[in-house]
Amino acid sequence: MPRDRRTLQKRLDRATGDLETPIAAVDLAAFDDNAAQLVARAGGKPVRVASKSVRCRRLLERVLAKPGWHGVMAYTLAEAVWLVREGVTDDVLVAYPTVDRRAIAALTSDPALAGSITLMVDHPAHLDVVDRVTPPGKRPDVRLCIDLDSSWKPGPLHVGVRRSPVHSAAQAGALARRLVERPGFRLVGLMSYEAQIAGVGDAPPRQALRGRAIQFMQSRSFPELLKRRAEAVAAVRQHADLEFVNGGGTGSVAATGSDPAVTEVTAGSGLYGPTLFDAYRKWQPTPAAFFALSVVRRPAPRIATVHGGGWIASGPAERSRLPQPYLPEGLRFKPDEGAGEVQTPLLGTAADAMRTGDRVWFRHAKAGELCEHVNELQLIDGETASPAPTYRGEGHAFLG
Repeated sequence: MPRDRRTLQKRLDRATGDLETPIAAVDLAAFDDNAAQLVARAGGKPVRVASKSVRCRRLLERVLAKPGWHGVMAYTLAEAVWLVREGVTDDVLVAYPTVDRRAIAALTSDPALAGSITLMVDHPAHLDVVDRVTPPGKRPDVRLCIDLDSSWKPGPLHVGVRRSPVHSAAQAGALARRLVERPGFRLVGLMSYEAQIAGVGDAPPRQALRGRAIQFMQSRSFPELLKRRAEAVAAVRQHADLEFVNGGGTGSVAATGSDPAVTEVTAGSGLYGPTLFDAYRKWQPTPAAFFALSVVRRPAPRIATVHGGGWIASGPAERSRLPQPYLPEGLRFKPDEGAGEVQTPLLGTAADAMRTGDRVWFRHAKAGELCEHVNELQLIDGETASPAPTYRGEGHAFLG
C-alpha cells in the first residue's frame, strides 16, 4: 500500500488531536491490508497469529475474524489460559516451554483449557514439571508440540537462534517415542521457527556486504531445512498422528508456506509493520503502528526535543533496535544522546519548523513491544480514533 506521509500525519493528528501524548496508534486500513497480504503469501495454508507481536485483544479478535487466519501462537501459558477464557480463540499453541506451576494447575484442572491449549516441549523434563503439579490420572491429557531446531549448522558453525536441542530427524523421532510413552500426554504437533530466515532482513540499510552475506546464508539454509524438516515430520509421524506442523514467521511466510511438510504458518509482526521489516527485499508490510511524543524544548536551531522516546526493542544492542522518527520526515537522533527515557533531542531541517507542543510520530523497531509502554492503542479508522486496551491496559504483564 503506497504511503503519502504528509497525508498520513494529518490523519493521525486529526484523529488524536484531543488526546495527550504519549499516544500509540494503529492504522486499521494498513493493518487490514497487511493481514490480507500475509494470507495471500501463505499460499492457501492457514496463518496462526503470533500474539507476542500484537498484544491487544481487540486486534487479535479482528485478525482472527478474517479469512485465512486461524489460531493463536501465545508466548506464555498464562496468556494462553487468559485468551481461551476470554473467548478470543479455542486454539492456542504456546511458543515456548513453560514451568509456570500456577498456569499449569489452571490448564490441568479445566478440560476446556486442556483441549484448547498445546504446550511446547523439547525434553521430557518439561513433562516432569506438569506431572509434579497434577499427576497423570488426575487431569485431562495435556497436548504437546515438539520444537524442532531450525538453525543451520554448516560444519562447526551455528547460524540461527539457540532454541530447541532437537535438531535432527533422529532426535525428533526419539523424543516423540518418549513423549507418547508418557501417560497423561498427547503429542499433536511439531513446530520449527527458521529465525535466520524469518527474522533476519536480507537488505539491511547501508550494509550492502552484510546483505549479500545474509542472502547467501539464507539461500543455503532454507533448502537444508526443507529436507531435514520433512525427515523430522516423517520420523515423528511414526509415533503420533500429528494434527499440525507449524513453521515460519512474517519474514518467511511465502517460503515456509511452500514447504509440503508444513500445514500452517505463523505471522504477527507483519500486521504492524515495525522498522525491522524495512530490511526485507521480498515483502515489506505497510507501517501500521506508531507512537507520538510532544516537542517540549527547542534548545538550539535545528534541534527539537520531545518528552520521552527511549522505547528500545529487545535483541542485540545496536542501532536497529532504536525507534525511528517517522513523521514529519527529516528528523534524526542526536548521535551522542539517542533515544532517551525522559527526553529525546531530534536533529534535522524538519526540526526548524517545529514548535513547542507539536508532535513527532515514531515507529517502533519491533511489533508487540510497543504495547508494553501504553495502556491503550488508538485504532485509527479514517480520521476517527477509538481506544482499545493493550495487554498492559487490561492488567497483564505476562513476562513482567
